[in-house]
Amino acid sequence: MKKLLMLSIGLLSTSYILAQDMTDALRYSMDEIQGTARFRAMGGAFGALGGDMSSVSINPAGSAIFNHGHASISLGVFNTNNDISYFNDTNTTSDSSIDLNQLGAAFVFKNMNESSGWKKFSLSFAYDRSANFDNEWVANGVNSYNTIGSYFVQYANGLPLEDISALDGESITQAYSEIGSIFGYQNQQAFLGYTGYIIDPVEDNTSDNYVSNITGGDYSQRYAYTSRGYNGKMAFNFATSYNDKLYLGLNLNSHLINFERSTYLNERNSNTDSNISAVDFENNLLTTGSGFSFQLGGIAKITNELRVGLSYASPTWYRISDETSQYLASSRKDNGSNITQIVNPNVVNIYEEYKLKTPSKLTGSLAYVFGLNGLLSFDYAVKDYSKTEFKPSTDAIFSNLNTTISNDLDTAVSYRLGGEYRFNRLSFRGGYRFEESPYKNDNFYGDLNGYSLGLGYNFGSLSLDLAFSQSQRDYNYQLYSVGLTDAAQIESKNTDFILTLAFDL
Repeated sequence: MKKLLMLSIGLLSTSYILAQDMTDALRYSMDEIQGTARFRAMGGAFGALGGDMSSVSINPAGSAIFNHGHASISLGVFNTNNDISYFNDTNTTSDSSIDLNQLGAAFVFKNMNESSGWKKFSLSFAYDRSANFDNEWVANGVNSYNTIGSYFVQYANGLPLEDISALDGESITQAYSEIGSIFGYQNQQAFLGYTGYIIDPVEDNTSDNYVSNITGGDYSQRYAYTSRGYNGKMAFNFATSYNDKLYLGLNLNSHLINFERSTYLNERNSNTDSNISAVDFENNLLTTGSGFSFQLGGIAKITNELRVGLSYASPTWYRISDETSQYLASSRKDNGSNITQIVNPNVVNIYEEYKLKTPSKLTGSLAYVFGLNGLLSFDYAVKDYSKTEFKPSTDAIFSNLNTTISNDLDTAVSYRLGGEYRFNRLSFRGGYRFEESPYKNDNFYGDLNGYSLGLGYNFGSLSLDLAFSQSQRDYNYQLYSVGLTDAAQIESKNTDFILTLAFDL
């Protein structure tokens, strides 16, 4: 992928609006605790079990199950394999990474007053990576209907030409920066299209209607997508037990977002009536943010074997900042020659901080423990994605986006099933998980199905665990939010290998 060369960086501050959409909201609303190898091998079905550092991120009461101090650290190898279809072509890409995905410790304090029913309490901290944004794919195809010119036309229509063009003597950098500061993102996009000769006014220099100079049909398009980053969650936990039958817990959670995305479109055509024969368009985004949430949970031993759990995860309240940069090059015909027009603003757009509230989640759990021989566990969770909300909601564009989210997103359920069989010091594990699409129309974004396997060996005060998991989800990725809104169909398969070292404190 072409990389943007930032020779001189200009900074500007614009309004809130950077054309956020539902995909941005979902990116930070959909959490997937990757956790310890034992947690992952059993499909994450730990809501009624506890006794694992990652279980604290599902049900805060889980740390009170420990009888003594406990700590664990986990490393993972994560692979994403994508099969992409775009019009008449298919492509396969794969991306792998190695990262620390879990770290935590619990400290258990026993009550010396034997007459009290409150036998112990625990203090713990647990870091879990709740989302992995590392991904890379390429879509190729011949689009007979739509061109990148539609993107610039749609942004430009209704805007006076003087508001999307450079003043006399202004450089591209100065014009792009000033237009962004005064008018915002929409005008910047129109400026790129006009300066790159991709669009022109329909009538004259006073017109606010525009036409694309890319015409004909059969546009060869190559769209490259690369993203990096993570969503991390740090839980500060307090839990206690009553008569070793009832366990209660509270988490105060700190969240961290780091997301980088680069997209690059290369479009070519050989149409005789098209004034533009080639376009290269690059967009870069850096998103950082922090948030807060809390969790409440309880686990009850109905019998020595049967346990039930219930936990509530509050909405996460994020504060998010975005930075963008862009690059455009076009090739146009002029008196029989091809002339390349480069529009490289060398500007980093810094947008005003905004807020995002993600939905809450309620999880109910059951577990049956077969003494020292093994266990079965089941979690069922409900999350209403239509409650996702951008703020300030008084902003007209955020208000419209929130309405779209409410209309298009839905309540999604997920369930997880896990089992473990112990033979002496060796444990065999397996799990299955299913997550409904958050969209009302799941043809756009499908359900997730996943399975997992694992092994563990207990050395006494130390254990070593290994897990393999794989999940698949099909979805459509729309290239741009306006104009060139054609979508690539992606079959995405995620494969993880996680190794955990756990030990008593």
